[in-house]
Amino acid sequence: MTPHHLQDKAFVLLLILVTIAFGAILWQFHGAVFWGVILAILFAPWHRRLLDRMPGRPTLAALCTLALCLIVVILPLAAITVSLAQEATVIYERVYTGQIDFGLYLQQVIAALPAWAVNLLDGLHLTSVGQWQQRLSAVAVQASQFLATQALNIGQNTLEFIVSFGVMLYLLFFLLRDGPRLALRIGQATPLEPNHKQPLIRNFTTVIRATVKGNIVVAAAQGALGGLIFWVLGIQGPVLWGVLMAFLSLLPAVGAGLIWVPVAIYFLATGAIWQGVVLTAFGVGVIGLVDNILRPILVGKDTKMPDYIVLISTLGGMALFGLMGFVIGPVIAALFIASWELFAPGDAGPTR
Repeated sequence: MTPHHLQDKAFVLLLILVTIAFGAILWQFHGAVFWGVILAILFAPWHRRLLDRMPGRPTLAALCTLALCLIVVILPLAAITVSLAQEATVIYERVYTGQIDFGLYLQQVIAALPAWAVNLLDGLHLTSVGQWQQRLSAVAVQASQFLATQALNIGQNTLEFIVSFGVMLYLLFFLLRDGPRLALRIGQATPLEPNHKQPLIRNFTTVIRATVKGNIVVAAAQGALGGLIFWVLGIQGPVLWGVLMAFLSLLPAVGAGLIWVPVAIYFLATGAIWQGVVLTAFGVGVIGLVDNILRPILVGKDTKMPDYIVLISTLGGMALFGLMGFVIGPVIAALFIASWELFAPGDAGPTR
């Protein structure tokens, strides 16, 4: 082996080691880095428009885009988090003290069922109210406690949150200002042929924008509408239930119905007919319509991925990476599909 080859291998080894070390340093702030990159990709079109209006002033354009991001995304999220913490804490206390009893609500629903339905449930051993009461109460306590704990973690770790938030804003500013130059450098350093790099980079940015923009818009719309109808009907904790509906709407084919459908059934079974009818009509005709109209427009059209791939990749991503997974999962799935299409392109001709 020649000295030149040894030097090349030593340099590659050094490159791998320093890259791993740098990644380990960044890992402490991986959430801040991740969301900084995501927001930079999402707001890059706005930044380009501002640059067109103020040519030669990239710093000012980046500052204006950063201010827009604060107004549109970060401040509303902060307000929702505060309200969520308050409502989750109140509901947890009421569930824990027995003021809210989900087992009792189930008992009322079963009592309102016709005889044949009760007999069917008896045959399936599903009418043991005592067991269901214990299970539902335990789940409700754990869920509300989890939500309250997660929402209050920001306040309990104020210094860590402030540092991470500052890192995210700082990184977002420089990614907006120097993003195109940085992307060019990364593209040049990537050891792939240009006809492979371009489709992968295009798929990466397209899926991130479509996933974040589409899913967040759909989730925000469904959560806001669900919280609004719960508030109109006098259901306690509309912000909490709205956030839960928004979270569930991130999952295609699951949706906010997991929250409002049981409530509508309870209303109808306990004689609150007009509340049940209004909630059912609003859930099907408004909340469901938002998902059916907006998601294909904002997500499916750009990602060109089947719904089942989006669902599985979203669930798997969130299981592995937490909240960040609803972006990471579909992006990995899209890159997987794009890579295999480049490796083994399909026949574009008609099927015989």
